[in-house]
Amino acid sequence: MHYCDLNESIQSWQSEEKAIWYYDPVAKKKRRYFPDFIIYYKRKDDIMVTEMIEIKPASQVKGPPKNPKRKTKSWMTAVQTFVTNSAKWKAAEEYCEDRGWNFRIVTEKELGLTL
Repeated sequence: MHYCDLNESIQSWQSEEKAIWYYDPVAKKKRRYFPDFIIYYKRKDDIMVTEMIEIKPASQVKGPPKNPKRKTKSWMTAVQTFVTNSAKWKAAEEYCEDRGWNFRIVTEKELGLTL
């Protein structure tokens, strides 16, 4: 948020203000997803760009191992989280594509953080 406030190319931004409907295959129902950020910025060639950004740990983006030695409760939870997140991201990609926006998932790696 501090970066968005200080970056001169960012014209405006919002956080968790847009709801996108998606089907949650784990809960087996429609739900609303609130992406972390929508940023409106001007590129160097003066073209305005709208980008929807979701911030997640890289481990959640990569997903759990497909065939672990033991299928523990924490592994099952990670699988369900990944399946739900994948459904959210697919809905966000379609939403953005319909509007000519970009969708991007940002992890601690892109932010230059080490966890």
